[in-house]
Amino acid sequence: MRGGALPPALLASALGFALAFAPRKVLAPAIGVFAAAAILAAQLKTETRLVDPIFYACWISVVATVLVIHVKRPLSLEPYLALAANAGLWAGAVVAVAGDPIDLAKSLPWVLICLPAAWLVGRRFQIAIKIVASWLIAVSLLAAALPAITPTPGYAGDHLE
Repeated sequence: MRGGALPPALLASALGFALAFAPRKVLAPAIGVFAAAAILAAQLKTETRLVDPIFYACWISVVATVLVIHVKRPLSLEPYLALAANAGLWAGAVVAVAGDPIDLAKSLPWVLICLPAAWLVGRRFQIAIKIVASWLIAVSLLAAALPAITPTPGYAGDHLE
């Protein structure tokens, strides 16, 4: 969970699920802001000491993005644009520190999950979206917590050295 296309794809999916509950006029601008922010952030040069904070921010953003699903009334355009910009920033930052540009190309299309998800919401099957989104929260929390509580062999110095 520390590189490649998976973390930004999970973030894109979380945004897609949040956009499924948004008014239709919000979809295109939010997807555009997400893609632009991700592409710009992926171009940034980052220091290696920022790898852990960037991954933690990515996982926190997945959780925060999914929680928008539980808002009782639809939000206006601006909150969705802010959510999309945040998701794009951290998706691009993860690729900048631990991936290749092709990883961003693999992960960005996952935001389009908003189209079948919106269809399900329109058919009053939003519980299915909320269940899958809850799994995204669980995966994100595990991905954030496991490196902190379980050191990976080979990453830390051995006590015999």
